[in-house]
Amino acid sequence: MASWRIRPLLVAALVAGCAGGHPPPLQPDGAEFPDRAPDLCHVRLETTRGPILLEIQRAWAPHGADRFYHLVRAGYYDDAAIFRVRAGVFAQFGIHGDPAVAQRWRTRTIPDDPRVLSNVRGTVAYAFKDPNGRTTQVFINLRDNDASFDAEPFVPFARVIEGMDVADALYSAYGERAGGGIRAGKQDPVFQGGNQYLRRNFPDLDYIRRATIAR
Repeated sequence: MASWRIRPLLVAALVAGCAGGHPPPLQPDGAEFPDRAPDLCHVRLETTRGPILLEIQRAWAPHGADRFYHLVRAGYYDDAAIFRVRAGVFAQFGIHGDPAVAQRWRTRTIPDDPRVLSNVRGTVAYAFKDPNGRTTQVFINLRDNDASFDAEPFVPFARVIEGMDVADALYSAYGERAGGGIRAGKQDPVFQGGNQYLRRNFPDLDYIRRATIAR
């Protein structure tokens, strides 16, 4: 298995080849979702703490890359709460702020991918409960979690190439209280109440203001 360590990196110009835009609507059966993602693309997360830039290589996890790429293009992660942050461990997001949309995607799973990258600091992988159970929730590894996460396996499909300092600064005091992980079985209030519920009960959470395909 290949693994790597994040190195300081400033990207002045990104590889073209990822079309931008947010084609509506957010329907799981939309014609765009079965399509392949580009072999290489970059996603910019504009968070309430600052920007985070992700690199996605489809070869790392084809099913995971395809799903994330098309969700970003459709605007799924816009105004998404970063609702589960364990300081120095990981930061998780991916439940849509509109309960109707969130419920629509909650059981829309994709097949597992074989693991290529290890869950080292800066990698991004899907959260899941069961085999072949990945949907929309992903997390950024804030430290090297390979010793425990690689065996699951959580399969990284992307890595942070700019903005790890932003990821490290995401609000973490709520810990597991603002929904927690999929396996804990306590996310129903988030799926049912959406961002309105989160803003009322957990007002200090950080959000992804907008996620876009970077040109």
